[in-house]
Amino acid sequence: MATVLYITAHPLDPQASISLAVGEAFIDAYREANPADDVVLLDLYKEDIPQIDADVLRGWEKLRSGTDFDQLTDAEKSKVARLESIVDQFVKADKYVYVSPMWNFSIPPVLKAYTDATSIPGKTFKYTPNGPIGLLPGKKALHIQASGSVYSEGPLAPLEMGYNFLKKVLQFYGISSMEAILVEGTASVEQLPVIKEKAIAQAKEAATRF
Repeated sequence: MATVLYITAHPLDPQASISLAVGEAFIDAYREANPADDVVLLDLYKEDIPQIDADVLRGWEKLRSGTDFDQLTDAEKSKVARLESIVDQFVKADKYVYVSPMWNFSIPPVLKAYTDATSIPGKTFKYTPNGPIGLLPGKKALHIQASGSVYSEGPLAPLEMGYNFLKKVLQFYGISSMEAILVEGTASVEQLPVIKEKAIAQAKEAATRF
């Protein structure tokens, strides 16, 4: 039995969000194909994801210097403990499905905060004399991303910093197996039904082999 983190980063629902509609089709098909697997739903807009702020940085520094956890301030303890919980949940999973729109050429801020929370030395990667190495080899990921224009090729390709960013982060963790379902050109009202239908079919097919 595998554990799958289904990570969504859109404030609307599948009826209003193309990325969530495609993601829903994927995860429904995945559950049907893998009924024994544990699928954990993480709606990042409903999760407590601490920012890497002064409390967190000071708390981490105190712990590195040997300060006991109980001696941290209440704010430091709360945020540091929550970040520890987030990354521990991430590390224990076997597969990751990210669902997000492209906003301003990249991922939504809440998803960036989540990647900050999972990018913890000693958990998802470690430093060595020969440079950092990922600690999560053998795991796999999928990113479902919707965008108004086409960024996978053509003149806008250099501006694509959503899927490419997430792919680089996961590769840093040692996750080399990553697929993408890029739902592109959604700003075209005329083409949207065809684009959505094609992406949903692609998602259902991908779910059978993920």
